[in-house]
Amino acid sequence: MRKFIHIDMDCFYAAVEMRDNPELAKVPMAIGGNSNRGVLATSNYIAREYGVRAAMSNYQAKKLCPHLRIVPGRMSLYKEISQQIRAIFARYTEFIEPLSLDEAYLDVTDCTQCKGSATLIAQQIRDEIFKETGLTASAGIAPIKFLAKIASDENKPNGQFVITPNEVDEFINTLPLKKIPGVGKVTQQKLLALNLKYGCDVKATSENFMHQRFGKFGLVLWRRCQGIDERKVETHRVRKSIGVEHTFSQDIREIKELEAYLSQHLIPELSKRTEQYVKQRGVNKLGVKVKFSDFQQTTKECSYSELNAMVFSQLLKEAFVRGYGKPVRLLGLFVGLAGEHVSQEQQIELDL
Repeated sequence: MRKFIHIDMDCFYAAVEMRDNPELAKVPMAIGGNSNRGVLATSNYIAREYGVRAAMSNYQAKKLCPHLRIVPGRMSLYKEISQQIRAIFARYTEFIEPLSLDEAYLDVTDCTQCKGSATLIAQQIRDEIFKETGLTASAGIAPIKFLAKIASDENKPNGQFVITPNEVDEFINTLPLKKIPGVGKVTQQKLLALNLKYGCDVKATSENFMHQRFGKFGLVLWRRCQGIDERKVETHRVRKSIGVEHTFSQDIREIKELEAYLSQHLIPELSKRTEQYVKQRGVNKLGVKVKFSDFQQTTKECSYSELNAMVFSQLLKEAFVRGYGKPVRLLGLFVGLAGEHVSQEQQIELDL
């Protein structure tokens, strides 16, 4: 039985700013740009009481909390502190899987410190993070990887939650499906329509039933609810995609304007960002992301082996139609990367 810890820093970017400016800890605050069109990176817990959340526009956040303080982020500092935190992780295990600057999975199965107790290791890591950075972290401890991530959210902020091997079945039975990673709003609504709300509900179905209704993710979800997650901590994560996107200062209604921005700005930027990856690995998918003025979002993608402006343009048209005439506030492009290495014949260039 393996021992997983999921460490998640508490409102990381905001916490750094509050640490360096204690006055910000007394007011609702968030990290973001100055423009109303900007999007928040995170917010402190006072702001969250007003409904302010990450990925929310500054304008929408200000409507919910008129006295919200929005401060610019300092990404170079956040990266520096993140490296400091990962160095603390490395004192306990070499099996570390960073998910972002502020969270990571740790496999401490073979760690002999704290008498091998994952619970005590998590507590000691959190204590060292606070002592050395002045920031708090929450932790989830479980014998199954996905449960460790869910557990880290149970006692936030500045807490930890343990799911022992003997508690796994009971925890999953009463687990709301919306808490399982990958279950978004759309999937949740489909699950509720089938009267599937908790882990025990999916557990009582068949693998075939879930596959027919939810495809590959249905199989994953069924296995999760059976307590099956054979994934290990990935110490070397292979990048699967690269994307670029832009939020317009004013919503755009005309498809021709979107196509012009796509060809003149987004494709050149995507080409530059993907150059080395394309040479080494190749492309297997192209996609377009469109967010409309009401914040509804859609993506359109297809299998393709090279960056191609005409394909991106066609995908944009198909995605735009889904808005039924709604103006667009954000446009993005992305590519799926193929295997780690490709032959010279497979190396491709941007076709404009």
